[in-house]
Amino acid sequence: METNEIEKLETIKRLTSNCLSTLRPVNDKRKIHSAEIKVYDYYELASVIRNLMKLCIVALDHDGAEVPNTIENKSIDVGLILGIALQLFPIDEFELLNEISILFPADSKKEHEIINK
Repeated sequence: METNEIEKLETIKRLTSNCLSTLRPVNDKRKIHSAEIKVYDYYELASVIRNLMKLCIVALDHDGAEVPNTIENKSIDVGLILGIALQLFPIDEFELLNEISILFPADSKKEHEIINK
C-alpha cells in the first residue's frame, strides 16, 4: 500500500472515532444502536411525546386534519418536534462524509484506473 493511501486510512480512522457520534452501540447480542435526545425534565419529555402523537393524529386524518375535541390543548408545538429532530440529525457523520469526499475526490477513481492500466 502506498504511503499516501496509508495516511488516508489513518485519517479516516481518526475521523470515524471523532465523528461517528449520533448512534451508540447497545451492549447486547442484538447488534442495535441507540440515539440520545436531551430534555430538561419529565414535563418536557411528556410534551415531546404528546406533540408527536398530536402531529401523527393530524397526519393520519387527512380530511379532518385536526386534533380531536377530547384533547385539551390542541395546538402542536412544531418547534419542539423540530428541536428533537435537530438533536437526532447526524451532523458529525456528515462532516465525516465531507472529509472522506475531500480525501477521495470523485475523479481520483478514474485516475487510479488510468495509473493501474
